[in-house]
Amino acid sequence: MDITNGFLIDRDLTFTVIRAKPENPYVLADAVRIREVLVNILSNAVKFTNDGGSIRFETDYRPGADERHIIVHYRVTDTGVGMSEEFVKHVFEEFVQEDNGARTQYKGTGLGMAISKQYVELMGGTISVESRKGIGSTFTVELPMELTDAETVGKQVMPNANTNLTGVKVLMAEDNDLNAEIAIIQLEECGMQVTLAVDGKQVVEVFADSPEGTFDVILMDIMMPQMNGYEATRAIRNLADRPDGRTIPIIAMTANAFAEDVQASMDAGMNAHLAKPLQMDEVVKTIAGNLNK
Repeated sequence: MDITNGFLIDRDLTFTVIRAKPENPYVLADAVRIREVLVNILSNAVKFTNDGGSIRFETDYRPGADERHIIVHYRVTDTGVGMSEEFVKHVFEEFVQEDNGARTQYKGTGLGMAISKQYVELMGGTISVESRKGIGSTFTVELPMELTDAETVGKQVMPNANTNLTGVKVLMAEDNDLNAEIAIIQLEECGMQVTLAVDGKQVVEVFADSPEGTFDVILMDIMMPQMNGYEATRAIRNLADRPDGRTIPIIAMTANAFAEDVQASMDAGMNAHLAKPLQMDEVVKTIAGNLNK
């Protein structure tokens, strides 16, 4: 997995890569999520380091909890603009960008580091940063990985490899920006096209204002402002001039996964119920299953 390729085009930067290779190079890990985390950190390092500066990417490892596990370290160090001590405390929060000329000249969603932190924690790891203004920053990621062997790797089948959802058009209702950003990334990686509505009222309006056949499936958050997911589902099911509103698969997304919550989703007219945090294997299986009905 080479995540260092292609970063330094048209930039006068020194880029150093140091990789320690374990005796057994085969591990079970989420390569897609790891790549996204490291690409985000490296992209920021390039973005916030002026020409003539340097970036150093290191990998290392140490023994894990037992002989079947190791802890892999990724460290990205730059000589960029750096961050204040106060800002470092908030760098992994949503929509945070330090208010100084060197950093605010670069625009972005403000979600990259928050998403990276969530991915790392979902994989059982940690992410941290040390930084000084005018000196640079060092981001460190530590991830536990289970050792395996070449034969097992050769037999591995990528999740959802036999399920092709390329081109499936998804209308997603989600009011939490971080959750929405993560879900969109994951759905688009599976080839789906996603339109986002930020609350229950908007998802009804977007569906009603779109021509029939615009969307194949709706992913519906439950706890939303203006109109919750149950209310929005009922409204779509009862649109007088949209018969497809009665048949389009509507799938609940909620942290509430008790039997009564599942039943409430069914009672509102939904087809299925997904628990948060979303597991993409389950999401793909549920969408595919409902599209084939």
